[in-house]
Amino acid sequence: MDASGNRMMKKRAGSHKDGDSKKKSVSRSARAGLQFPVGRIGRYLKMGRYAQRIGSGAPVYLAAVLEYLAAEVLELAGNAARDNKKNRIIPRHMLLAIRNDQELGQLLSGVTIAHGGVLPNINPVLLPKRMQEKALEKAAKEAKSPSSKGGRSGKKQA
Repeated sequence: MDASGNRMMKKRAGSHKDGDSKKKSVSRSARAGLQFPVGRIGRYLKMGRYAQRIGSGAPVYLAAVLEYLAAEVLELAGNAARDNKKNRIIPRHMLLAIRNDQELGQLLSGVTIAHGGVLPNINPVLLPKRMQEKALEKAAKEAKSPSSKGGRSGKKQA
């Protein structure tokens, strides 16, 4: 007891002043400001035996990159769905989003998307004469004047 007659609680090892109140744990995803699970990605990196040792920053970086790629693809697919007057993203919208974007198309060039279909494309040679002439004129205009997309010509890059 202390001077005022109140019982004093003994401090236990590892406890805080308030008794049982503990500091709430914060996930590594929350610390990094990410939605993707940093702990799970770290576990997969370790279990996958990609290297003998995995640094503490590796799963955070990988989670951030994966989250960015997912957000990019979903944003473009959402735009494709809206262009087709749909509220729900389907594999067709994913394919249109990926194939119409130059960098994502290059990254995922070897990927086949199930039920995605193909990009709409008709070779100008197969069009009727009038349509063929218009298509060739349009291609010639695009080749002469630099377009607003970084000055690329109308030719398709392989």
